[in-house]
Amino acid sequence: MSGFKLARPPYDAELAIIRDTFPPFGPITNELIIAHHQDPSLYGPLPSVSDLIKGRPIVHKEYEIAGFKAEDPPVLLSVFTPTSSCDNRPCIYFMHGGGMIFLNRHVGLEQPLDWIMETGCVLVSVEYRLAPENPQPAALHDCYAGLRWIHSHAADLLGVDRTRIMVAGHSGGSALASGIALFARDQEDGLGICAQLLACPMIDDRNTSTSSRQFEDEEPWDRKSNVAAWAAVLEHRGDDYGLAVSPYFAPARAEDLSGLPPAWIDVGSTDVFRDEAVSYASRLWEAGVQAELHVWPGGFHGFDMLAPNSTLGKKAIRAKMDWIKTIFGTKD
Repeated sequence: MSGFKLARPPYDAELAIIRDTFPPFGPITNELIIAHHQDPSLYGPLPSVSDLIKGRPIVHKEYEIAGFKAEDPPVLLSVFTPTSSCDNRPCIYFMHGGGMIFLNRHVGLEQPLDWIMETGCVLVSVEYRLAPENPQPAALHDCYAGLRWIHSHAADLLGVDRTRIMVAGHSGGSALASGIALFARDQEDGLGICAQLLACPMIDDRNTSTSSRQFEDEEPWDRKSNVAAWAAVLEHRGDDYGLAVSPYFAPARAEDLSGLPPAWIDVGSTDVFRDEAVSYASRLWEAGVQAELHVWPGGFHGFDMLAPNSTLGKKAIRAKMDWIKTIFGTKD
């Protein structure tokens, strides 16, 4: 039937008003992505480190580290540490959002910097290579190189407890966080991860879920954007559901989820990624892995980052913080 649209849950009333203020993003093309890479401020100014940590007792350092393989380029890491002296801190290793095609390691750090303030952790954010210029496995290699470096320098540079290293990702960064959790499990180098935080996770390239079809053309991220992003990341075009794709790139494709660290998964009920997030949590439980799942009613994609002062945003932020503190053993 022409013009037919699936029924779908409504947006939270407060968030609907905020969402209506977002400028239209437009269709994603490789030309648009590359233009953004050439001028990252194309859609507005990106945060500076000095602005991010202003007024916080946090020190920032940058490290250029060796790539995962000899042929990989160096990887840049931003390390944020509390100014107070302490050894054996927990660590959160963060992978930024942006569909693995946009943004950089300083975007989306507002909440992670709060995690430092409340848990005393060290935060490491990785500058992974973006598609389409660098399709997978480039980003996976960069992120795993960072994890390896954290383990190698936990004591001498970071003052980090190797048994309390958490990986965390937002949106496309969640594909990388969950991907390196799978990759680390399957490697022989024994790089431990104590937990994985997957916020509004973009983990399934197939775009076949009900929520994918419910949100075909909606800001701030929809099915059309998702198809284009995965095409760039995986270096293919269109809805090729039968394409052989590594579960390290699209973790929802993993057949074996056993032996993974406990997970936090949260997503809005009006997010294109809702069903893949719920499915992943269910499959983790099926594999004997602990997972805490939150589906926030009426939350659009990334609502807690884009509308942190909304009622629902505050609830999601607080719940996430409480889970992190429980994992690290720092909860009051």
